[in-house]
Amino acid sequence: MGLWTLLEGFLLLANALAILNEDRFLAPRGWSFAEVSGGRTKSLKGQLIGLIYATQYLRLPLIVLNAITIVVKLVSG
Repeated sequence: MGLWTLLEGFLLLANALAILNEDRFLAPRGWSFAEVSGGRTKSLKGQLIGLIYATQYLRLPLIVLNAITIVVKLVSG
């Protein structure tokens, strides 16, 4: 496993976190941002919810990184 494969894996994980819908998936399971905004952001659950919302906030850079990855894969084979 090379560095490029590892970076692709992280990009796929970021894509998976970015498409999670709060109303349909996160809130019914108790993973909404409103639950951890009360000061429990130091816990592991709070950190994961923060990571999910950060990836949802940075969707435009994810689109650019996906486009670059697709072009590199097309060129290199």
